Amino acid sequence: MSKESPILTVENLTVRFEDKVRGSVTAVKDVSFSLAKGKSLAIVGESGSGKSVSSLALMGLLPPTAQVTAKSMRLSELDLLKMNKDARRKLCGRRMAMIFQEPMSSLNPLIQVGDQILETLLLHKDFSKKAAIDRTLELIDQVGLPTPSLLYKRYPHELSGGQQQRIMIAMGIACEPDLLIADEPTTALDVTIQKQVIELLVSLQEKYQMSLLFITHDLALVGDLADDIAVMYRGEMVETGKTAKVFADPREAYTRGLLACRPPLDKRPARLLTVSDFVANTIPKIDFTPKPTKSTEEVILEIKGLTKTYAQKKHLFAKPELFHAVDQIDLKVRKGMRLGIVGESGCGKTTLARSIIRLIEPTDGTITFDGLDITHLSDKELIPVRRRIQYIFQNPYGALNPRMTIGEILVEPLVIHELGKSKEERWEAAAKQIESVGLSRSMLQRFPHEFSGGQRQRICIARALMLNPEILVCDECVSALDVSVQAQILNLLQDIQDERGITFIFISHDLAVVKYFSEEVCVMSKGKIVERGAADEIYAHPKHAFTQRLLNAIPKGIPKGAIASAPSYY
Repeated sequence: MSKESPILTVENLTVRFEDKVRGSVTAVKDVSFSLAKGKSLAIVGESGSGKSVSSLALMGLLPPTAQVTAKSMRLSELDLLKMNKDARRKLCGRRMAMIFQEPMSSLNPLIQVGDQILETLLLHKDFSKKAAIDRTLELIDQVGLPTPSLLYKRYPHELSGGQQQRIMIAMGIACEPDLLIADEPTTALDVTIQKQVIELLVSLQEKYQMSLLFITHDLALVGDLADDIAVMYRGEMVETGKTAKVFADPREAYTRGLLACRPPLDKRPARLLTVSDFVANTIPKIDFTPKPTKSTEEVILEIKGLTKTYAQKKHLFAKPELFHAVDQIDLKVRKGMRLGIVGESGCGKTTLARSIIRLIEPTDGTITFDGLDITHLSDKELIPVRRRIQYIFQNPYGALNPRMTIGEILVEPLVIHELGKSKEERWEAAAKQIESVGLSRSMLQRFPHEFSGGQRQRICIARALMLNPEILVCDECVSALDVSVQAQILNLLQDIQDERGITFIFISHDLAVVKYFSEEVCVMSKGKIVERGAADEIYAHPKHAFTQRLLNAIPKGIPKGAIASAPSYY
């Protein structure tokens, strides 16, 4: 990539996996790139493109079934291909380190976070115990966490997702490595926390003069981070170049698709462009004609004074203190409208949504659905209500029973609510529903693990639609998906409302997504609704400081040194 002396060189990297069913599968094919000292390279691509496999090959963390070949794979003077496992293990953490996508899975739940950073220092540095502890406290402070002495003694589950990721960054930079690999470190984080993590990585890279290899599916995210970009598609590197150049004039259709599929901030097209539109060269004409609203004046859901509190202790012998997850919420939802609820993690969005359908019992307040007070209904009395209000969960991987086929998962709601005259009728209904979300009825016999994240989310949507609900609550249903798949799901949800007139309560931490999909937006902070209004008005004229902060955190897609963003495809 860079003409400066490279600290990392990879030539013709190929990774194959041996599979008993599918035989040999090539995940990475003839990939080559280099990275100069103190510079940053972003490897961008959808899930399954081979970007994470490439980074794991560098670290030597692939399973035994992987076959790694390359013409060259060097870190400065070191030939990584010729190093045995012990030598590679000593290298990792000291000369090259990695920040993983899911910090909760990467941190040991039984060890205090300070001791986990300490372990890295004691393994790779000639420090005394006291010097290592002092350095650990210094690192916790450097990654922007408050009160390092208190944070040191906390366990991973006591930290938020953003704080956990900062601890992972502290572990990564502990030994001041030559190369830091960040594998999707901001996926599923709030846009505000995402911005903080990006800014932190940039500042630490400059401080320690590290080389940074940043892996992501979101091309717009790396505009102000990376010096160079490499785009991967189906295991191959299809485009490389300076970030500003790639953004301003992308050569490949796939790259243009990645840039185009994020919802535009200043326009509202009838449909979002997708990567497949560009790859297949079937880009449709963009329609900006405002769609007639499905919303009526009839109020289908009304919430008054809704409150949910939890008792929590700061330590074992402390008196319990009340934490207001949701605090005196008043809300009216009109029939057929698309209401967006946006805010950071921990602001009460999901608690509010789950309280609405009584998955969480509210502490106080009333919930009225279609004229019926459902606040204190018994589980049996709630059954007909839940048939009319359905919920799409954030994580499609955890929302589907891995032991049931897709057909059984879709038929189950019909069985529970005693709908359908026969088994054949129910399965035919499931087949029609799976086709309505863009999948084939032949997939009904498969299990969840055989599908991608986007396909699983389509299955979750199909399951929610099986009962023909009047309200669909979408709880961060696109936040963990690639931006390209996100565009497909948003288009699908729009089609569903056009056809069925369903009322949507759409929850997200991404104001760009909420603004695009919703007619009205509620902004939540610390359990309260701090601002509500028309989506376009809130974006154009935000009144509350928190709303302004959310807007400022949206990736603008303007590369370092560029005077303009990527060309608009809308």
